Amino acid sequence: MELSKPTQVLDSLATHGDMMSHEHDSAATATGKRAPRYQSHSLDECITNLSTPRGPKPVLKSMVTTACERNCFYCPFRAGRSKMARVTFTPDAMAGAFDTLVRAKKVDGLFLSSGIIKGSVTTQDKLIDTVQIVRRKYNYRGYVHLKVMPGIERDQLAHMMRIADRVSVNLEAPTEQRLAALAPKKEFLTELLQMLRWANEIRAADPHQKWASTVTQFVVGAVGDTDLELLSLSENLYRQLGLARVYYSAFSPVSDTPLENVSAASATRQRRLYQASFLLRDYGWSVEDLGFAGSGFLPENVDPKRAYADAVLRSAPIDLQIADREQLMRVPHIGPKAVERLLKARQQARIVDLTQLRALGISRPDDLAPYVLLDGCRPPQQLALFPGA
Repeated sequence: MELSKPTQVLDSLATHGDMMSHEHDSAATATGKRAPRYQSHSLDECITNLSTPRGPKPVLKSMVTTACERNCFYCPFRAGRSKMARVTFTPDAMAGAFDTLVRAKKVDGLFLSSGIIKGSVTTQDKLIDTVQIVRRKYNYRGYVHLKVMPGIERDQLAHMMRIADRVSVNLEAPTEQRLAALAPKKEFLTELLQMLRWANEIRAADPHQKWASTVTQFVVGAVGDTDLELLSLSENLYRQLGLARVYYSAFSPVSDTPLENVSAASATRQRRLYQASFLLRDYGWSVEDLGFAGSGFLPENVDPKRAYADAVLRSAPIDLQIADREQLMRVPHIGPKAVERLLKARQQARIVDLTQLRALGISRPDDLAPYVLLDGCRPPQQLALFPGA
């Protein structure tokens, strides 16, 4: 059913508002739901508060159509799944509904995706048309995130990167083999990875143009993917293709799909992947610095930075007075901002006591004791009341 009026779109969103629960677009989602639902009963459920430096940003997350000709094994919108109600919005109607919500101060951002009908190129044009109406007719200049359909044309991608603030190409799996087990009608190299390569080339060809940032997402734990596979590709995407962010979505089975009997992936595993990914992106780490077990998985009982510190820094602590930026970033509880403050502070005075670190924004300086030296000496450590606990 195709809906062509803004009021029809808003009414439909009230019953399909959770349609984008499986998509990620922020450092922290507002709902924190572990197992998303795909039918809702409130318009508010399709509005997500993205985490930004200026506070939460309410963003409308929706789809141009919930119909799809692809048969991805994990997806609630896969072709032939009778339990999913199908609805299609015209670009004019979707843009008008969004403008209504903006004027009502309900939202200040749009994240638009779609199922694929009549091919990726045709579907992508509908997303582009929607945003052009939003930009030109309604003069909206705020945040827009557009999903890139697999295998679109390069000119379409360049156009999207001009009119949006962020575009996402969901690789879904870290290798061709994993993708074949997850989404057999998608081509890893030509339909997905090629889109990310083009985006990087488009930015490089005109670095003075304001281009949309690029992100991707993986479905974690449905088809035997390992953390080593996911993070190795993530590192390459950050280093070689300039991705702004990699998202990891812990698999949750959906009824009436080929993977409905596969166990849900661990939320802890998802969290460890994010922690490791930030070390790769923001801390200058490499995959070789991460401690994988023989099976290629990160330990779930400790975060990756702490695992590295326990394995390496306990026997080779870092001297806070002379260590360079890269070395300091290896110490637990010291992030990029704290490193900059520490580098400046030690130009004024020697770091000889852990309490000095509290003034630099390091909230738990005593926890650093096993991993650092102060002016060449190990700091005193408080003995545990219950050793081995």
